[in-house]
Amino acid sequence: MSTPVSEDVFGAAAIRRRVLAAWTASPPRFREDANAEEDLVLGGYRDRLIVELAQNAVDAAARAGRPGRLRLHLVDAELRAANTGAPLDADGVQALATLRASAKRAEPTVGRFGVGFAAVLAVSDCPRVISTTGCVEFSADRTRSIVSAVPELTGELARRGGAVPALRLPFDCAGDPPAGYTTEVRLPLRSGAEEVVRRQLDDLTAELLLSLPGLAEVDVEGRLLTRTDVGPDEVELSDGVGHQRWALSTASGSLPADLLAGRPVEERERTAWSVSWAVPVDDGVVAPLPGRQVLHAPTPSDEPLSLPVRLIATFPLAPDRRHVAPGPLTDYLVARAASAYALLLQRLDPDPAVLALVPRTGFAGAELDAALCLTALAELRTTDWLPTAVGAQVRPERAAAFDPVSEGLVDALVDVVPGLLPASWSARRDRPVLDSLGVQRLSVADVVGMLSTVDRPAGWWAVVYAALADLGTLDDAEALAALPVPLADGRTAYGARGLLLPDRALPAGELTGLGLRLVDPAAVHPLLERLGARPATALAVLLDPDVRAAVEQSLDEEDPEPIVTAVIALVRAAGVSVQDFPWLAELALPDAEGGWSAAAELMLGSSPLADVLAQGSLGVVDAGAERRWGSETLEAVGVLSTFAVLRAEDADVGADLDLDAVDEWYDAVIDRLPPTSMPPVLDRVVAVRDLERVRADRWPAALRLLDGLPRDVFDPLLIQGGQPEPVSVPSYTTWWLSTHPVLGSRRPDRLRRNGSVELNGLYDEAPGDTPDVLDCPSTVDDVLSAPESALDLLARLGDPRRAVSSAVLDGIYGRVAAALDGVQVRPPDGVRTVVGAVVGRDAAVVLDAPYLLPLLDRAAVPSGQAPAAVADLLEVPLASELVSGRVTSRPDRESPWRQLPGAATAARRLGLAELPGRVAVHQELTVGDQRVDWWPDGDTDHVSQAAGAAALGRALAWRHRGWQLRAALAEAFARLDDAALLAAEDSTG
Repeated sequence: MSTPVSEDVFGAAAIRRRVLAAWTASPPRFREDANAEEDLVLGGYRDRLIVELAQNAVDAAARAGRPGRLRLHLVDAELRAANTGAPLDADGVQALATLRASAKRAEPTVGRFGVGFAAVLAVSDCPRVISTTGCVEFSADRTRSIVSAVPELTGELARRGGAVPALRLPFDCAGDPPAGYTTEVRLPLRSGAEEVVRRQLDDLTAELLLSLPGLAEVDVEGRLLTRTDVGPDEVELSDGVGHQRWALSTASGSLPADLLAGRPVEERERTAWSVSWAVPVDDGVVAPLPGRQVLHAPTPSDEPLSLPVRLIATFPLAPDRRHVAPGPLTDYLVARAASAYALLLQRLDPDPAVLALVPRTGFAGAELDAALCLTALAELRTTDWLPTAVGAQVRPERAAAFDPVSEGLVDALVDVVPGLLPASWSARRDRPVLDSLGVQRLSVADVVGMLSTVDRPAGWWAVVYAALADLGTLDDAEALAALPVPLADGRTAYGARGLLLPDRALPAGELTGLGLRLVDPAAVHPLLERLGARPATALAVLLDPDVRAAVEQSLDEEDPEPIVTAVIALVRAAGVSVQDFPWLAELALPDAEGGWSAAAELMLGSSPLADVLAQGSLGVVDAGAERRWGSETLEAVGVLSTFAVLRAEDADVGADLDLDAVDEWYDAVIDRLPPTSMPPVLDRVVAVRDLERVRADRWPAALRLLDGLPRDVFDPLLIQGGQPEPVSVPSYTTWWLSTHPVLGSRRPDRLRRNGSVELNGLYDEAPGDTPDVLDCPSTVDDVLSAPESALDLLARLGDPRRAVSSAVLDGIYGRVAAALDGVQVRPPDGVRTVVGAVVGRDAAVVLDAPYLLPLLDRAAVPSGQAPAAVADLLEVPLASELVSGRVTSRPDRESPWRQLPGAATAARRLGLAELPGRVAVHQELTVGDQRVDWWPDGDTDHVSQAAGAAALGRALAWRHRGWQLRAALAEAFARLDDAALLAAEDSTG
């Protein structure tokens, strides 16, 4: 049943009379009320309609002492807000109609100034409040009608364009609230306001209930928003579709009176304060709010907050309820809020997402926000809230975090580092947060430093190494350089570099004599290898410098036995030899004399080498040692069963090498080089040792041994001495064998290879079974390749017991002269003539001009087209130095060469267009009193008529430096009738 209008249960008429009287008595008062209401509607409450309606519902519920309910519906362009709780009373109406005079005063309610109802004027000009105790209506139209009838106010009304304070004059009305509710606010919406209201309703979420705990539910157009307390520090909000739990941290108390001294009088009566922090949690994990937040005091203000949580607190607000008023009261509440915030983080489940709630002081949005961030951060620094890896909570100043970090590293060192945070709380992305809290961050270097004093079993260290390896980087390799590593002998090494990591195949029991730094097998981990430790395979152990040093010093040991046992075990296990590790040859071994000798100075008593070397030239390994370790193992460490091979890279010519007659070999090498100012360098030296120790009667067996050596001991070497290209020279081994009597007591370089033709007669033939390793010459070039053998050839040419083939004889002296150019040569006593006979040098002459031959009384030596060089080599005069002459006969005729029959053919064969010069033909040509066939004289060639075409061919060939063409030129003059035939033949050549 509707409440009758005439009852005036709230004294609305009396209120109108008092207000109207005041306005009439003082029109400025009318203007002040209108301006004040307008300021509220257009300013602080312009967009707070729904919040203020909810706030009123909370206040009604609080007065009734039980949780309230609110229903918000749009009905026929009218917003209706129905709530439970205490119904409307006269004081409430008085408060609605009075600016800044609340009926709540000291009651524990949400609103403070009695002005929040002004928010309804943003959408409605005729708000009504319908309650079970009565109804009241406010109307701008009715107020305007009353004011316009007062003469004292008409002027002000006109100046305001008819605008009036709508909430100053209440009117009785009729109506009933909906069933189940005690009060309903009905707002007929002005044109255009419905869309605004609908948008506000759509935007309303259950989070509103965090600020208004007095409301249990809000029905928004059938969408039910609820709040359920599930514990003292947790609530669940629902919007009818989903649920969201929020963690809470709340504090409250009474304000000291001195803090309220500067606040408005009515506020001083409200001494209660409260702060509440709220943050969503999903499955126990905090879910920080996105974006910027605002202070709720308790409903939303315009005070920005950078913390990703909801703060609901009774901060003193300015009259517009949008900003916090600064002052001691605010400072006091900031401190209380900071303490509550630290408790919030302390109570949250220990998930690293909590770190997102740590204040970032550099991101504060305003003065209050900055104060909250700074104070909360300071509070967090002294609160035990950070979880440790052992499950306790610790304040940041006592916490430590690894950087970099891994789960394994934390698990391994949890009992070593006090206050150690879990790995998930130590991520590099959270470094700025941890730094701001003052958490100690431990680098790899810090970890290594802490580990230096830790005493743990070897297996524990393997776990630590695995954890360090899981960090996935060796950027901190320098810090890890001092990482403690337990050794197998109980010592601890600081740093993995150079340590040995034993594998299962390592004969560790036999290695005690070496003093190796072997890692304890239980501590072995791949990280140690990455840090410089070497896998302790037998091969790796042999690479250890300490092992080499032990071998090199083994002869100085009082008892080398432990070292020998260890090294031989390693060599066997690694399958290596002295070829891989030359220093193994210095290993002390027992010899047959009862002492110790280096392996390289010993040979196996049963070896073929012992059969060919002179007795006592090398030591013999102890027979017992040979039986114990076997010949193969002893050979691997350098004991000889065949000839030893010396190897050296980039050896300077003249280097001190342990080789017989090495200086003579160097001389032979240098003799092959052109003069140079640069010291010659061999690309390598591969040489057989101990050749001089072979017994003279055992060379056949020795040569068979040599034939079994690697081929590179015989390969030529390259020598660089400043020339553009390196020069090939014989290896030391080839040179030594060639120059020593190893082949039937004769030098191989003094015998010709079996089957050789070119040297036949000059050298005796080597046996047919001569080994390939011996370098017997096959050709003249082979002999001339070395100055020493070239000198030997020169002597053989003057030996009448030797024979020279005509094919070799013609140019041989010229070739020898070229090979010995620059070499000091003692001339031979005998020289070989062009007919193969040997004469003394005083009976010989080097023919440098063939036309002089008839005038000579000495035997001609073949010049090989190098008469001057041959004459110098043999110290035999040139023919031109011994004889000279002039033509004494008169020519019968003289003409240009070109006019002779056959001249055209001759010119073509000389490559000339025509023949130059002149020719004089004598019946009998004489020079002095000697008849000759031809003779050059200036531009004229003299020929004997009797000598015919042969004389013409010789004269022409000599003049044009084509001596080898003399027969072809003679033919041109002899076959005059065949010129065409000769031309045809020449065209095919």
